[in-house]
Amino acid sequence: MTWAEGLVAAIGWGGAGLLLTAYAMASTERISAGGRAFQLLNLFGAAALTLNSGYHQAWPSALLNTAWIGIGLAALTRRPPRVP
Repeated sequence: MTWAEGLVAAIGWGGAGLLLTAYAMASTERISAGGRAFQLLNLFGAAALTLNSGYHQAWPSALLNTAWIGIGLAALTRRPPRVP
């Protein structure tokens, strides 16, 4: 395995970990599924998996994760700012 392949693999595993963390935390009500933390975990996780999927030419997964990014960005940008 080259250093680039190792880096892409590490990025993919990191992205999978972020998505799993977001799902587990929302499922156990540690974070809100509509909250900023959930959206950011999903956004960065999907970005990492998009890179990994694209590198391996797994186009269905790359497209799915690109859509996941779009959904996360839409949720983050339409959310009104919270008042402390």
